[in-house]
Amino acid sequence: MQPENQQDQHASLSKSAHGNDPNLYVRILENIDRAIIACDQTGCITLFNPAAEALFERSSRQMIGRHYQALFEGQDRLTYLVKVALDGGRSITDDEGISLQRSHAPPLPVNIYAAPIFTDQGRQDGAVMILRDMTHIRELEGTLRRTDRLSLLGTLAAGLAHEIKNPLGGIKGAAQLLSMELSGDATLDEYTQIMIREVERINAIIEELMNLGNPRPPEIGEVDLVRILGDIVLLQKEAVRGQDIDFLLKLDPSIPPIQGDAQLLTRLFLNLIKNAREAIDRTGEVSVETRISPSYHLTGADHRTSPMVDIRVSDSGCGIAEGEFERIFTPYFTTKSGGNGLGLAICQKVVEDHHGLLKIDSAPNQGTTITVSLPLRR
Repeated sequence: MQPENQQDQHASLSKSAHGNDPNLYVRILENIDRAIIACDQTGCITLFNPAAEALFERSSRQMIGRHYQALFEGQDRLTYLVKVALDGGRSITDDEGISLQRSHAPPLPVNIYAAPIFTDQGRQDGAVMILRDMTHIRELEGTLRRTDRLSLLGTLAAGLAHEIKNPLGGIKGAAQLLSMELSGDATLDEYTQIMIREVERINAIIEELMNLGNPRPPEIGEVDLVRILGDIVLLQKEAVRGQDIDFLLKLDPSIPPIQGDAQLLTRLFLNLIKNAREAIDRTGEVSVETRISPSYHLTGADHRTSPMVDIRVSDSGCGIAEGEFERIFTPYFTTKSGGNGLGLAICQKVVEDHHGLLKIDSAPNQGTTITVSLPLRR
């Protein structure tokens, strides 16, 4: 007997593995995370899988039998890609990404691949469209851009900080000596005390800059998020005593301690929760929530995966203006009268050092939600 060729072997393996499962391809289409839509040669939709239902917020019962142009109404780029596959018989993809407009939800960045469908006899019988939600990819790209920018700014700032720190010490020493000489003149002594306080304030800013440019490495240990977040919220409640600001804690007690630096993570969440509280003028709510992330996991160097923990800090405050969104992580940019503009830049650095992600959702007068995703294990 002659040995089977490669194609026959593949067919035999496929048959042995899946020959008794006629619903295999149906299950694949139902469970894949890409939206898959097929239409016949007239353009009527014949397949609308569950991922497509979630993406377009329409059921397959609504869409089966309808023309694809009803689904892509007003979206010329999507319609063009389908027409190329359906009428031109060519495969085509959009590498730049398309903003998918939806009637009852915000637009989504998507990537689309369209291809013709052929029968066994080689006759074209329709087309298939595969759409991928690129939201998480865009978030990762934004995080990488911010990280690169902060790394450069931090290095430059740390160099400047060293140059400024030395003369500041001389100015403070001279002011202290002058204060001793003028101890009998209350007015002049007050001026020297102002000089000393301002030098100390500038020195504190420089210390922050040096930490941003050359932070200490995290000291990794087990960190109890429930305890840290609970303590921070307790302190913030005291800070707003007498104001009508509610704090809502939704902490999942089943999440075990994560691996991280307790001091750095306390600083991170204190900054975020304090910012949320300060974003509320008179009346509102700050919510702090933890959960296992459904969107991300971390793959380590040993190829083991670790779940990510989402920590969400939300407020019902003033929100962030659209024009300020890309600048909020830039050192010294602040919208607060008493802020130094380093808080979020440092927060981003702490998250980066813990191999995590930081995402912000905000709209003017609708509040802000900041989600920090941290690996459960390193």
